[in-house]
Amino acid sequence: MTTTEPASSLVGTELGLTALTGVPTTDEPQKSKDFTSDQEVRWCPGCGDYAILNSIRNFLPELGVRRENVVFVSGIGCSSRFPYYMNTYGVHSIHGRGPTFATGLATARPDLSVFLVTGDGDALSIGGNHLIHTLRRNVNLTILLFNNRIYGLTKGQYSPTSETGKITKSTPFGSLDNPFNPVSLAIGAEATFVGRALDSDRKGLTEVLRGAMEHRGSALVEILQDCPVFNDGSFDLLRKEGAENRIINVRQGEKITFGAEDEYCVIKSGFGLEVAKTANVSAEQIVVHDATLADSSYAFALSRLSEQDLSHFPMGIFRKINKPTYDDLARAQVAEARQASSHDTAALQALLRGRDTWTVD
Repeated sequence: MTTTEPASSLVGTELGLTALTGVPTTDEPQKSKDFTSDQEVRWCPGCGDYAILNSIRNFLPELGVRRENVVFVSGIGCSSRFPYYMNTYGVHSIHGRGPTFATGLATARPDLSVFLVTGDGDALSIGGNHLIHTLRRNVNLTILLFNNRIYGLTKGQYSPTSETGKITKSTPFGSLDNPFNPVSLAIGAEATFVGRALDSDRKGLTEVLRGAMEHRGSALVEILQDCPVFNDGSFDLLRKEGAENRIINVRQGEKITFGAEDEYCVIKSGFGLEVAKTANVSAEQIVVHDATLADSSYAFALSRLSEQDLSHFPMGIFRKINKPTYDDLARAQVAEARQASSHDTAALQALLRGRDTWTVD
């Protein structure tokens, strides 16, 4: 495990408290370069990670959060080099175990803004169990899941998000697995914020990241990005001519239509949703996007419009609801126990010893 820390300190700056996160802020203007470390960025030329890194460096100054109150935690993978390139605190932890480190930090240190940077292999394979429990607990942290549909660091094996039939070094005759849909998985785990964006869509990525950062609770953002060496062009259909007929951008309170002339739309179909031609349905049939619904079934149905062949792919914020966070509840429980013990030492000892104790000679 490797830890990194800021090259300089902002301890002398004036403090405030953000209404949503409780993380100390600064009134001193900050720029992208303030969040840029002195480390050489060592990703392959053309890697989508560069675009994500630049977006986050440019976005963080808008929040006004002090650099020493920002922590990036990562596991293992190409994306997990991220903490080295940010002039903040960072933890380069263990494969798939980033959520446990991030949970500990968020619970013990409410003054920190905690990010978890992970990939489709790190998060959804060896780290899958840790990820879903972090989401269901609603720990107050922001999870950035870089999805390139391949194992890049270990040289091109198929990953939990690789499409069925994918030919790789580990599946020379094509993958037999059905891939995870990370957004569906997160919604199924009752994550309180779930979003998706494309690395090259700076505006869309920034909007989703801003929503995730302003959210109190577990926020997962799936970021689609290319691995130019082992899975080049994996999301080209969402970038090139005709992409407007594939990408379904969802915005709060707006009808879900897409296409160059809004010729396509999303309508209800039984208990789910489906794509239809706008000309063939009435205006009342077109779904109005609402990410704030307490029932997760709508957000889940929306996520299921994502096709392996990218024929349709929803983007934006799928779910954004408010629930008590695990870290807030844990701190309140500890405070209550301390208050009780200060009045009754015997009660504390009884709690520590419990009913089932053994004396070992």
